[in-house]
Amino acid sequence: MQTNLAQWAKDSPDGKVIDEILRKCVHCGFCQASCPSYQILGDELDSPRGRIYLIKEMVEGQAPSAVSQTHLDRCLTCHNCETTCPSGVEYGKLLDIGRELIDEKVKRSFSDRLKRKILAKGLNSALFGLSVRAGRRVRALLPDSLAGKLPLARVPGQLPAARHARKVLLPLGCVQPDLMPSIDAASIRVLDAVGISAYDLPSRACCGAVNFHLDETQSSLQQIRHNIDAWVPLLETGKIEAIVMNASGCGAFVKAYPFHLRHDPVYLEKANYVVEHVKDIAEILAPFGAELGKKLRNKLPGPVAFHPPCTLQHWQGLRPLTEKLLNELGFNLSAFGESNLCCGAAGTYSLLQPEIAMPLRDRKLAAIDGGGHVNVIITSNMGCMSHLQSGTSKPVRHWIEVVDDVLST
Repeated sequence: MQTNLAQWAKDSPDGKVIDEILRKCVHCGFCQASCPSYQILGDELDSPRGRIYLIKEMVEGQAPSAVSQTHLDRCLTCHNCETTCPSGVEYGKLLDIGRELIDEKVKRSFSDRLKRKILAKGLNSALFGLSVRAGRRVRALLPDSLAGKLPLARVPGQLPAARHARKVLLPLGCVQPDLMPSIDAASIRVLDAVGISAYDLPSRACCGAVNFHLDETQSSLQQIRHNIDAWVPLLETGKIEAIVMNASGCGAFVKAYPFHLRHDPVYLEKANYVVEHVKDIAEILAPFGAELGKKLRNKLPGPVAFHPPCTLQHWQGLRPLTEKLLNELGFNLSAFGESNLCCGAAGTYSLLQPEIAMPLRDRKLAAIDGGGHVNVIITSNMGCMSHLQSGTSKPVRHWIEVVDDVLST
């Protein structure tokens, strides 16, 4: 793709990055077949190729509009197009930069700003847990869009003492400890079973993804730097060997820390160091798959459908490793169509763009049902769990919870 960037874009810190990414695009359109929003809306401007054109027009000098902003907002940032693209276009980076640029030039409506501010503040608030407990009490009175985001409470259970020489950090994050504490508890117990102790720091902290995707960029960068300052000393002193993520959305965002800190030379090197030690829980347990599998085989519910979150398969490329581990553990995985397509959760996306998120959810569940009878749907991200659960009576669980159940029986 030929480019002719406006002078202000050339002079911007990201001008070179934008130009390099745009020039890789060859207009082939392969991305459209893998784009969830395009699949629902059928609008060229709601596909990666269309959004690339909108960003290109903006950086070449054309004034962006609220309509352009809406088309960029509708992207789920699933990165499926990057997996599909034969030219290696780093669409996700271009979109992040493009969104920041357009937000500087186009003021959102009052209602949109208010909604995003409430979500950003609410999900990062110390009162979030209280809100969850109160919401569960009055679930029947809540609109379906909110009630569906409140999974039924699961008792976390007793945790083992930190007794092993191998130790890792398991950041509890912002919302998972209140919405689904059983995932963290299960992770700690399963890691303990293979000789690894997991713990978290006394104070909970978001990875920064929530604020970033709600236009609170500076707040997100503060959270990123806070996490780096807390984690680096633990790694450097040998108190922990890794930072383990059991939410693929958080893991994917943390692995993108160097990109978000690209203009901060003080923290960029630290961010690269952190990323070297960030592991999805499947990466940590992979060497123990056969060992654990011997203990669990024929005890797991089956067949099951594994929904690989976009942040696991497209962002991190960990779908093959995770499915290999699940097979070694004894899961009977039922294949289904369109497993590469986003389920529509995408963090706060399902609250901001329900007209796209709900059809994607129903499409995913129909594909799972079309693959044959399954007893349980398993996944690797709490956001996908709650989103899918709101549309089905089948239990939707993190796979680590199911493994923990079998270990405990």
